[in-house]
Amino acid sequence: MMLVKIILTAIPFIWTIGMVPFVNQVKPLVFGIPFFAFWMIAGIFVCFLCINGLYYIDNKKNRAR
Repeated sequence: MMLVKIILTAIPFIWTIGMVPFVNQVKPLVFGIPFFAFWMIAGIFVCFLCINGLYYIDNKKNRAR
């Protein structure tokens, strides 16, 4: 369970910081906005899902006590 928490914590960081050099090289438009802007907006949703998963794991652990 600890590994899942570490992975869920690392995904938003890698999404926003680690992938920027690779994503910034892509130039097409997605839904009328540059791909980099689309990537950052998608990162908000990915971060929300990861934090929601962490909350669910911790809340489930606290209810078991």
